[in-house]
Amino acid sequence: MLRTLMIAAAVPALLLTAAPAWSQARPHNVVIFVADGLRSHIVTPQTAPEMARIRAEGVDLTNSHSVYPTVTTVNASAIATGHRPGDTGNFGNTLFIGKPVTTTTLTPFAAVEDDEVLGGMNEAYNGNYLTETSLLAAARARGFSTAVIGKLGPAAIQDVTARKGETLVFDDDTGAGGLPLPADVKEAMKAAGLGTRAEDRGLNGYAGNYVLPGVHVANVQQQDWFAGVATRVVLPRFKAADKPFVLVFWSRDPDGTQHGNGDSLNAMTPGINGPTSLAAIRNADNDLKAIRETLKALGLDTTTDIVVTADHGFSTVARQSATSTSKGYTYPDVMPGSIPPGALAIDLAAALKLPLMDDTGQVIALADGFHPGHDSALIGKDGAHPDVAVAGNGSTALIYLPNDNARVLTAQVVSALQAQDYVAGVFVRDDLGTPAGTLSLSAIGMIGSAKTPVPAIVVSYRSFVVEGCVFKDPELCAADLTDSPYTEGQGTHGGMSRADTHNFMALIGPDFKAGFVNPAPVSNADLTPTLARVLGLDIAPGGKLGGRVMEEVLPGGAVPAFAAETLRSEVAPSGFVTVLNRQAVGDKLYIDAGGMPGRVVGLKP
Repeated sequence: MLRTLMIAAAVPALLLTAAPAWSQARPHNVVIFVADGLRSHIVTPQTAPEMARIRAEGVDLTNSHSVYPTVTTVNASAIATGHRPGDTGNFGNTLFIGKPVTTTTLTPFAAVEDDEVLGGMNEAYNGNYLTETSLLAAARARGFSTAVIGKLGPAAIQDVTARKGETLVFDDDTGAGGLPLPADVKEAMKAAGLGTRAEDRGLNGYAGNYVLPGVHVANVQQQDWFAGVATRVVLPRFKAADKPFVLVFWSRDPDGTQHGNGDSLNAMTPGINGPTSLAAIRNADNDLKAIRETLKALGLDTTTDIVVTADHGFSTVARQSATSTSKGYTYPDVMPGSIPPGALAIDLAAALKLPLMDDTGQVIALADGFHPGHDSALIGKDGAHPDVAVAGNGSTALIYLPNDNARVLTAQVVSALQAQDYVAGVFVRDDLGTPAGTLSLSAIGMIGSAKTPVPAIVVSYRSFVVEGCVFKDPELCAADLTDSPYTEGQGTHGGMSRADTHNFMALIGPDFKAGFVNPAPVSNADLTPTLARVLGLDIAPGGKLGGRVMEEVLPGGAVPAFAAETLRSEVAPSGFVTVLNRQAVGDKLYIDAGGMPGRVVGLKP
């Protein structure tokens, strides 16, 4: 799910300091361009000519992977730090913390696509909730100019401890209560003909409902402003500073438009493959082209490495289930016959015979047509001490069992989950055992040095290939079950199908090979270790779930040995089984697909 973006540059004091004496030659510059929600196979010379050109002329990371759960802030954290969620503690866009993390929220859940919430998370966890040092923080400490521009939440995560302008951050909240910018940056924005307040999404911001279709335009209004900040303010500022720089541009498109697209009201086709979603892909591609043209005009093109990645893939929303008890109620805002937002929590509460509450602890009157306002809820007799907390994250749900009865509840919750036809994979925290039909959280990189609460159970939802899809590629024709607020035919992600894990990734620049197709598995967690190598940054890891240096993309580097492997759970009495396809380079693991055979696109049983 998406929001807006940010920019980060050095504070004035940093610009006045003498350039450090680089140990060898001066490092090159880096631009990281994140096209949120961009599927690998959708990029062609017709759909995204600039990205296709980079992939053809530079390094094609064809065997690419989103970090699971395949949602934005999980991968923002991985891109920022080079670590998987077991180390960063950023297990989803929405986490259960157990208490409010800001003075303005009343919920024990933290929705981290928000600058204020990120600040509260830092305060709750010793000044840096991720616990790891980010690439931007390390570069900034070495005297680089640094900036982030784009979507609210993932932008600030790139240098999450920089809250006072140490790194320039431009996102949805810029000029309206967001992170501060130096006065001279604001003046430069005015001189460039840009407002000092971020543009909103305009007509792109209305996602519709099951009666009224969603958006029919890409996020051009907002992203034109972000691109203007990048090309007319930040890059010229970096050129004048005459220091190496790292710039992150996080494009909300195609994600935001795919989520809310209005091309497919209550229909599985065209789904996220309609003209509005394709326009969103071209919108992101145009912004990347503008950045490259500006680098060339400023004479920075030959000294700048460009990384293009997507945080995750994407699928069309499906909302059908034959087993969910949530369909026994009528909701005024839900298509009759569809599961509502929060369906998983409704089903668990029914199975456990416990009250269902919203994310603030208020009992939900299902018989009166109410459901969880989002896809997160509490279950139990006491909202202050719930037995179960469900944090929805698109096509994955994080289930927390915060009380002393966690081991007993685990077996009951797992049994209830495996009875639902929309559940594909079930993973259980290692200390709670491994019930039949489940695999451990450590198998998917979620047990490490994290300080935030670790979910007891992680659930991925069913996916399937849509009949009548315009493409013949299953990855481009996938649908995910979800109990998020989006309606059938719109877009989602978060699950463990190959459609969601296969993100677009490519590299080009003086530190990378040219015209090279890399067959080895790579992920967003590998970007920071690789860029730290080429920039000469020494980033000490806190945890052991870090990515690897992609030696094979560097001149003279050899492709490492890698192998595919399959894990299979014990079969539950119901016949439910969780299978996990992954690849490995040494001890570095890459998730291809996982879940119940027959319920996951791309899963090899």
